Amino acid sequence: MSRQPPEDPEYRAYRASGERPGRRGGATHAARRGRASRPQVDAFLDDPDDRPSPGREPEPSYRVYRSAPRGVGARLRGESESELGRRIEAAERAGGAGRARSASGRGRDRVRRRGAATVLGSPRGLARWGLRTWTVWRALKYLAVLAVAWVALSAVLFVISAQNKAGNIPPALAKALTPVSAPMLVSAQNVLVLGLDNRPTTGYSSHEPGSNYNEAVANTDTIMLWHVGGGVSRRLSIPRDTLVAIPGLGEAKINAAWSQSPALTVKIVEGLTGVKINHVIIVDLGNFPQFINDIGGVTVTTPRICSTISGGVKNGGYSLFLKPGSHHLTGTEALTLARTRDNSCNLAYNDINREKMQQVILNGIKSQLFSAPAFFHLPWAAWDAPGVVQTDMGASTLLQLFVSSELGGAYTPQTLNETNGVYNGQDVLIPSAADIRAKVHQLLDG
Repeated sequence: MSRQPPEDPEYRAYRASGERPGRRGGATHAARRGRASRPQVDAFLDDPDDRPSPGREPEPSYRVYRSAPRGVGARLRGESESELGRRIEAAERAGGAGRARSASGRGRDRVRRRGAATVLGSPRGLARWGLRTWTVWRALKYLAVLAVAWVALSAVLFVISAQNKAGNIPPALAKALTPVSAPMLVSAQNVLVLGLDNRPTTGYSSHEPGSNYNEAVANTDTIMLWHVGGGVSRRLSIPRDTLVAIPGLGEAKINAAWSQSPALTVKIVEGLTGVKINHVIIVDLGNFPQFINDIGGVTVTTPRICSTISGGVKNGGYSLFLKPGSHHLTGTEALTLARTRDNSCNLAYNDINREKMQQVILNGIKSQLFSAPAFFHLPWAAWDAPGVVQTDMGASTLLQLFVSSELGGAYTPQTLNETNGVYNGQDVLIPSAADIRAKVHQLLDG
C-alpha cells in the first residue's frame, strides 16, 4: 500500500535561531546574528561536548509554533494555512538568511500577540477576527470625529436653508445700509434687529383677533442695535415708544417710522444714536417658536408675569402666568413673554421692562445652544434658523454672525433709560441725550 501524504499540519517548524540552553556566544550566537555559515553551525552541533548524555533525549534543533489564524484578506482569497506557509518559506529563501530570520521573528511576534488576544475573558479577544480593540481613548476619538461631522452637517444645512428660506428685505431698505467689505469674524459691524407687529398667515399669532397681515403698514415692536464681530457682541435696545422726529409725521413714536418707509427706520435710528447701520434683520414671529423648540426651549429668570395678549387664550390670543424665578419656556411661551408690555401683576411694568426681557430671552437662547438637547437637534435648528429672519446678509455672513455672537463672550445687554411722558394724548418715552451718548459709547467700546 502506498502511503497517502499527511494532511497539512496546524503548525509550522522553524529552526531555532536563539541560543542553545546552557551556552552563550560561540558559533550558535554567531549563527543567530547571521555571521556563521551552515557548516560552522553543523560542526557546532556535532561537538562531542554538546551531545546528549546517555538516557537523555536529544534536544531538537528546531521549535514548534502553532500557525496564526488566517487574516480576512487571506480567507477571501481562499488561501489555506499550508499555502500561506509555503509563501512565507519562499520569501525567506529569496530574502536570504538575515531577512529570513527577521521575517521569522516577526512571524513569532504576531503569533504571540494573537495568542495573547485569544485569552479567555480578555477584551482583545476580538483581534482573532481581525477587529480592533476598543479602548476608552479610541472611543473618545471616534466620538470626537462624530461630533465634528454632526456640526459640519449642521453648517451645510444652515447654508442651504439660508439660500432658500431667509427672506429678502425691501430694496429701499437695502440701499439705506452702509456696506462694509471686511468679514464679520475679524471686523465688528452694526446690525439693526427689528420685530414687526404684523402677523404671519400661518403659525404663531396667525389667528389673533384684529391681526394685521400687511408688513408695509406694520409698526416695529422691537428695535435693537447689535454691535457684533471681531471678538465682540454687544446689544442696545431702543424702546418702541421713544419719542423722535419723523419726517412726514413730526414728533411721534419711533415704531411708526416703518409704515412711512422701511429705509426711514434706519435713518431715524442712525440719527438718534449716531451709529451707522451695516446690516438689518427682521424677525419672523411665525417661525420663531419653532426655532426655540428645536433647541429644546429656553431658560429665563423673570419677575411675576400675568400677561394676556389679544384677549388671552379664551379669545384666541395668548396667556402667560409665571411666578418670580427661573423658568424653562417653550417657543410659544418665550415669544409671548417677549411681546408682553402690560403686566397685570405689576402695573409699573412697561415697554422698557419688555425690552429687557427680550434681551434676557436672547441670552437664554445663546446659553441653550451649548446644551445637550440643542446639540442633538442641531441639524434641525440649523435648518429652521434662517427661516426666522429677513435680512440683507447671505449665508456666509449669517454663519459668521452666529459664530461671532458666541465668540463675543458674556455681556450685559443695555436699554436706553427714558422718562415717561405724554404727547398728543399718547404715552411716550422721552430719551436723554446724555444717556444715549453713554450707552452708545458702551455699545461700541465696551
